[in-house]
Amino acid sequence: MAAKIHESMVANLTAGSLGGGSLPAEHHGRAGTGPNGEKPQLINRCDGGSDEVNDIHLLDSENGLISISSDRSVRVWLLRDTGQYWPSICHYMNSAVTALNYHEPQRRLFVGLDSGVISEFVISSDYNSMKHVIDYHAHQGRITAVKYSPNHKYILSVARDKYFQFHCTESGKRLGGYLCNSWCTAVEYDEQDKYVFIGDVSGIITVCKLSGGNGVQLINTLKGHGGSIQAVLWDGKKGWLYSCGFDCSVFVWDIGGRKGTVFELYGHKNKVTCIYYSSTKEMLFSSGEDMNLVQWDMSVQREITADWNESDSCQLCNRPFFWNLKAMQTQKQLGYRQHHCRKCGKAICSSCSTRRSQLPRKGHEFVVRVCEECFFSIKDNEKTSLANFYDLKQNVLTMKIDEAKKVLASVGKGGVIKIWSMKEIL
Repeated sequence: MAAKIHESMVANLTAGSLGGGSLPAEHHGRAGTGPNGEKPQLINRCDGGSDEVNDIHLLDSENGLISISSDRSVRVWLLRDTGQYWPSICHYMNSAVTALNYHEPQRRLFVGLDSGVISEFVISSDYNSMKHVIDYHAHQGRITAVKYSPNHKYILSVARDKYFQFHCTESGKRLGGYLCNSWCTAVEYDEQDKYVFIGDVSGIITVCKLSGGNGVQLINTLKGHGGSIQAVLWDGKKGWLYSCGFDCSVFVWDIGGRKGTVFELYGHKNKVTCIYYSSTKEMLFSSGEDMNLVQWDMSVQREITADWNESDSCQLCNRPFFWNLKAMQTQKQLGYRQHHCRKCGKAICSSCSTRRSQLPRKGHEFVVRVCEECFFSIKDNEKTSLANFYDLKQNVLTMKIDEAKKVLASVGKGGVIKIWSMKEIL
C-alpha cells in the first residue's frame, strides 16, 4: 500500500549540518565491476541528433526510444533487423526541445520547449507518425521538466521563469501555478495525495499541494542540497523522496516516516544528474558527470548524517579556533581552523582529525575525516561498502532504465545515446 502524505510529515524535514554541499574532502574515485564481476554491457548506441540530447524515454512495447534535442528535433528510434537504431519519426519543433514526458498506454507525448510552450502529440501505434493535439502556453522561459498525471488529467511543468504551472489536459486551461525564488529544474508528483515536489537551482525542494479549484498551496521547503537540483523522484510505497544535484550528492528524504529523517549518499566525484529507484530490488541508481553509475543498496538500515556542532574551541583538545581571539590571547597560541568529524559531528582541529575512514551506513563511500575517538570505535564490518560502481565511459546527462527488459540507456555529451544490458545487475 502506498504511503500517504500529511502536512506534518514534511514540516520539519531538513538535512543535517553537512548541508549536502560539502563533498568529502579526501576521496579517490573507483569504478569497475560488482562484487561478482558483474557490470553493464554495452550492446548498442545511436547519435541523437546534431546537438545535445536533452532527454530520452525507453519504449515498453517496442525495442526503441524517444529522444529530444537542442537541434529542435523529436525522434522515435526503433531497433531494425540490421541490429541498429534508426529514426522512424523525426519531427522538428519551432525551438529547442528541452523536456519530455511520454505516457505509453495512451501514446500521449508532451514536449517542453525553450520558448516556454508545451506541445502535446499522439503517436501512432506503429510509431511512424505523430499528430499534434494542442499547445499549452505555460511559461515565459525555457521549460526544464514536464510531468503528465493520467489519473488527474494534469500536465505539470517547471521552467526558468521560476514558475511551476499545471494545466488540465481535457480543457487545456491553466489550473494554477506557484512562483519559486529561483529557476526551477525538476518536478515530481504524488498521484495519491496530489503533492508536487519542485527542485530549483538554489538546491531547495518546494513542496506544494494541488487543488483543481483552489490552485496551489505551499506546504514546506526542503533544504539541504548545496547546489542545483537535477532530479527528484517519489517512491509512494515507502514514502521516500529522492533528489540529486550539482553538489555531488543524493538525498533520501523519509517523508512517510514522519520523523524528518534525511539520508545523505556520497559516492560521486562530480555533478549527479539522474537517479532511478527499483522498488522490487530495493536498489537506487545514480549517475552523472563523473561517468560512474552507482548502485546503492537501499534494503539496509542507514544512518542519518550527524549534526555539526558549533564551538569556539576544539571539543577534544580545547585549542581555540582562529576567530576565538580571547582564548588565543589567554593560551598564547595561534588559532586553528575548524573541522568536523563525519561520524559524531564534533568540532575539532586538524591535529585531532588526522584519521580517515569510510562510513557507508552514513552514506560516505569514500574516506572522510573522523576524530581520533570515532576512528578507533569503527569496526571493520562498518566499513563494508553498500554501493557498487560501474564505469559508463561518458559524462551522463540523463539515463533511463527498463527493469522488465533489463536495459539502461544513457545520454552523453554530443548527442550520443548508449544502450546497456543490465542482466548481470538486475
